[in-house]
Amino acid sequence: MAKDGTARGGARAGSGRKSKALAEKLGNGNPGGRKLTVMELPTDADLSGEEMPEVKSYMRERQKNGEDFDAADIFEETWLWLKERGCEKLVSTQLVRNYAMSVSRWIQCERAISEYGFLAKHPTTGQAIASPYVSMSQNYMKQVNNLWYQIFQIVKENCSAEFMGATPQDDVMERLLRSRKGM
Repeated sequence: MAKDGTARGGARAGSGRKSKALAEKLGNGNPGGRKLTVMELPTDADLSGEEMPEVKSYMRERQKNGEDFDAADIFEETWLWLKERGCEKLVSTQLVRNYAMSVSRWIQCERAISEYGFLAKHPTTGQAIASPYVSMSQNYMKQVNNLWYQIFQIVKENCSAEFMGATPQDDVMERLLRSRKGM
């Protein structure tokens, strides 16, 4: 505690040793000796049973430019991907919603860049400046990656087998390309 009453220093968020995946702990014979929760990945997806959480209305709203918002579809795809791996109860629904919203906003920024280009006109001087959509797109992509790493870390830490295969994150660029008019 500093003299002015503010707390300074200390460990930074996210610093420190990263936790090992469950599969790695099992492969090493559980060196820590703690009881491990083992969740087996099903060989084929059984999508019956528990209902998917409600898709919020703000994820389905029509955008100002008249286009549909992709957040609901991304939310459903991601949640079904988690359900196939048996991890839907471990990942917060809000985290999946935030991921879906961020991906959708990133796609909107990329569409705007495609429509308006990389340059914009300065409002007072009229000179060419970098398009604000470029920096917004970069910020959303950083947010998307951060949220996806959180989701995937939960899946990785709680599955007893190594996971290989397509993920919803792999499909983000494909979604952008499919979302163009006429596709």
